[in-house]
Amino acid sequence: MQRRYRLATSARISEVHARGRSIANDLLVLRTLPNGLDYSRFCFVAGKRVGNAVIRNRTKRRLRELARAMPTMPGWDTVLIARRGAGAADFSRLDRAARNLWRRANIAAVSPSVEPAADDRAANGRPPEYNRAEHSREPLP
Repeated sequence: MQRRYRLATSARISEVHARGRSIANDLLVLRTLPNGLDYSRFCFVAGKRVGNAVIRNRTKRRLRELARAMPTMPGWDTVLIARRGAGAADFSRLDRAARNLWRRANIAAVSPSVEPAADDRAANGRPPEYNRAEHSREPLP
């Protein structure tokens, strides 16, 4: 993560803890506070309850990747705290937990849907260009 997107000063992290809004689920805690900038900054925390140093560092790497890939509205300082089960969770479970928190905190930037409209789909729910013969496991005649 680039330096400008890191929330590194302990004073600002403490301020986010003290004055920020907190939202949690079973794996993560998200604390947010507006920062008045045109970009968002992040801090990642994994305490000893998450696991040993290897597990804590892996968990923080995963959280950094989630934050990097997550469309986030600009102007927020965010502290993402891993809870006890986060070290043992797989990446997809952490991704679902993080997306849940981003949505509940209203900091997720809305991205346009790439899903085709309902009337563009055939009666079986598949896109019209879907060819059953190409996608079946049965040998073609």
